[in-house]
Amino acid sequence: MPSVRRDQRVAMRFIFLMGLVSLLADMTYEGGHSITGPFLSILGAGPAAIGLVSGLGEFVGYALRLLSGYLADRTRQYWPMTILGYGLNLVAVPLLGLVGRWEVAAGLVVAERLGKALRTPARDVMLSYATRRVGTGWGFGLHELMDQIGAVTGPLLVASVLYFRAAAYRAAFLTLLAPAGAALAVLLLSRALYPDPRGLEPEAATDGDNRAERRVPTVLWFYLLFTGFSIAGYAHFQLVSYHFKVQAVVPEAQIPLLFALAMGVDALVALPVGRLFDRRGLATLVLLPLFTLPVPFLVFSSSYALVLPGVVLWGAAMGVQETVMRAALAEIVPPERRGLAYGLFNAVYGLSWFLGSTALGVAYGLGAPYVMLLAGALEVLSLPFLYLLSSSLRRE
Repeated sequence: MPSVRRDQRVAMRFIFLMGLVSLLADMTYEGGHSITGPFLSILGAGPAAIGLVSGLGEFVGYALRLLSGYLADRTRQYWPMTILGYGLNLVAVPLLGLVGRWEVAAGLVVAERLGKALRTPARDVMLSYATRRVGTGWGFGLHELMDQIGAVTGPLLVASVLYFRAAAYRAAFLTLLAPAGAALAVLLLSRALYPDPRGLEPEAATDGDNRAERRVPTVLWFYLLFTGFSIAGYAHFQLVSYHFKVQAVVPEAQIPLLFALAMGVDALVALPVGRLFDRRGLATLVLLPLFTLPVPFLVFSSSYALVLPGVVLWGAAMGVQETVMRAALAEIVPPERRGLAYGLFNAVYGLSWFLGSTALGVAYGLGAPYVMLLAGALEVLSLPFLYLLSSSLRRE
């Protein structure tokens, strides 16, 4: 028993260190994201160029995770991929403060997303090893909580710079060099303390040669289909905020505050929903469509009183996505295939959100009720695949 508690403490320290890296990293790139659009316009980029750059960055950030996840499984070079990814991810943001052309800035925006694509599957695999010691839901929930603290404080740091120095975008980007450097320092410390995170999960420390174990489980495909339909029906906040503005449902100055509220709910939901996952298992996934289904009927309404609970549910759904959906992969996929599994998951997630957001945007052009109908239908369509996932796991 003492050895079990010692192993759990070791795993918790690793999760905390990686959570601290994510907190500092999110301060950096979420702080940068909050002003990238206006900064590109100052450099001469038009709205079409800004839309292209942001869309390309998100596509690269998700689609290439499939390749990086596959490479993580093949090479098992988790730390080199994580360090290289974070390095590219974090250095690109402060460098924006030094560029003078929007084309160069656009390259840095895409490079930042490329770094995130490179490091995310490898990092999540290492986290999965540690979370198996303390509960996958609790471990990923703690990581998401710390991650969201950074996502809130980064934009606040940037806002404070702009408050004291109006339009000082270059100074704001350069200020982000501090959390970026701290994130890399903690990351290198984590590498020194935990050179082989596979040892945190006994099953991962042994290299099995069984081909059946190395095959991607069939249940993963049901899981990915559930993910695809559920995420496609999850409206992007850009579309939600557009509705708030053009319909004058929410005062313009309050829109970023509502986004901050959603991020705060995400952080608050992470730990309890993670603990619930450890107790109830994959049945907790039903929370995702339950939280998401009412969202379009609330946030796309014309009532301020309905918008507020809709934003809260939007943030709660994000908390489930970032906690339970990552934890579930650690439960249903063997250690030696998790890199590919996380890569597949992120690729499906990104593609589904892109296609779903596009379809919901087209539907919004026809009228808000069409958005409600389409989003609701997509969430309902995800439920059969959740049932098939649960049935397959019971049979296995």
